[in-house]
Amino acid sequence: MSVPRRNIMWFRRDLRIGDNPALLAAIESSDEVIPLFILDKAQIAEAGDKLLAYMGQSLRALDQSLGNKLHIIEGDQVEVLRELIDLYKVNEVHISDEYERYGAARDTRVESAGINLIRTGSPYAVKPGRVLKPSDATPYRVYTPFYRAWLTHGFRAPAKTPSKINAPIPPDKFRAFPDFPTPPGVQIIAAGEKAALERFKVFSKSGLDQYDENRNFAGIDDTSKMSTYLKFGEIHPRTLLANLGQSKAHDTFRKEIAWREFYADVLFNNPNTDTDYYAPRFSEMRYDKPGAQFKAWCEGKTGYPFVDAAMRQLVLEGWMHNRTRMVVASFLVKDLHLEWQLGERFFADHLVDYDVASNAHGWQWTAGCGTDASPYYRVFNPIEQGKRFDENGDYIRKYVPELVHLAAAEIHEPWLYLDGYSKGYCERIVDHSLERLESLARLQEIKADKPEPPR
Repeated sequence: MSVPRRNIMWFRRDLRIGDNPALLAAIESSDEVIPLFILDKAQIAEAGDKLLAYMGQSLRALDQSLGNKLHIIEGDQVEVLRELIDLYKVNEVHISDEYERYGAARDTRVESAGINLIRTGSPYAVKPGRVLKPSDATPYRVYTPFYRAWLTHGFRAPAKTPSKINAPIPPDKFRAFPDFPTPPGVQIIAAGEKAALERFKVFSKSGLDQYDENRNFAGIDDTSKMSTYLKFGEIHPRTLLANLGQSKAHDTFRKEIAWREFYADVLFNNPNTDTDYYAPRFSEMRYDKPGAQFKAWCEGKTGYPFVDAAMRQLVLEGWMHNRTRMVVASFLVKDLHLEWQLGERFFADHLVDYDVASNAHGWQWTAGCGTDASPYYRVFNPIEQGKRFDENGDYIRKYVPELVHLAAAEIHEPWLYLDGYSKGYCERIVDHSLERLESLARLQEIKADKPEPPR
């Protein structure tokens, strides 16, 4: 009796069975696939509680879709893979390629140990490093020309979903699912490939055709919420792009997917910018030391209702509306004069959709030191942003109960009304109009004769 050909499918940022080219490659070249997830102690130690809780639920969902045959264990990747290769007489280890520093270094270490990794696909529609300027074959440093070139490059249609996955029953040792409880009082979205597809189906029917108009309004549920599913690979961007049309709303949604791919490309080509300044001269700016004001920002007690609602949403749900991410980031850097890395780390501790490239470069863009020719002059007014994108105050009332009694005309500036502080809301920790001027004055100290051009 012949020994069946066996391959390992090593899941990482692709916790799905549909539109997964690496899984298909593993199936097509074997009789049996050993689906595997290795819990990484170092990554677990750095991850926030909400993200870990979500990941635990996502792994359970993946296991269910695999007929409860997911092999899962905590350990060193080389040691785990070697043990399974020996146990099952494995020929190949199939993976979806990764491009961030940690993942790329891990895979290099595994290959250096003599383990044959077969790379198929990536977490992106177009993998980082692929889109280059036609003039000199260098990477793009500004989003808009990148987007045009990304569209011209194009992307494949979604891969098929396997009809059957032959997998052995895992030994008890390899059923070590983690116990990552959801923190008390926290409300995170449903995890897993099925939840991702269902959410996108609902969004496609109810929100996609008005996405260009409604995506900025924090008080209505008209964003796709795909960021968390993309982070864990429960859905692939190809699936989201496949049926988009040419309307303004559909193109706006397409551009949001491209922003994720642009930031991945920027980080791939500038690997230290997850923590370092993309525009180095901004490291020379005068910043304040974190203290009571930083604590107030973290707790949603700045006295600016739109900012506080957003920060409380983050702590409660592990997610924040994209418009308010920009507002709170601007407030930290330009009203409180603190370095963007402080906010980036706080987001990393709380975001369920934490993505190193999108988080770091989203922060740098808003902070004024990222991929933009002259961004530091863009200072978000936390009052006007609230009035514009939460006109009736519904978003604020949802997360700031101290202001629920105020009318729409009052809720964005409670300090102007006798009843504004009657329910215990905090006073403003800074005066935005003054801090905006201070922020621009600090820029002048490091500013050349003209803004740093796109590189």
